[in-house]
Amino acid sequence: MSLHKLILVAGLLASTSAFAFHCPMDMKKIDDALAKNPALSAEQMGEVKKLRAEGETLHKAGKHQESVDTLAKAMKILGV
Repeated sequence: MSLHKLILVAGLLASTSAFAFHCPMDMKKIDDALAKNPALSAEQMGEVKKLRAEGETLHKAGKHQESVDTLAKAMKILGV
């Protein structure tokens, strides 16, 4: 029984690490898209920048799923 728990814990840790590495990749995609001066309204640009900053803050706080979800909203606006 404890082997099953060990495997479960290892799986959870691995998935958390995967999200941790996903956040910086998403932030880079957003940064690269912003560097190309996308045709967005001022409101959209402000929202993208707000979501990008919020995603980074969540990442640094260890809230990787929330970070990925937030960054996905910014990428959707950018069409990335």
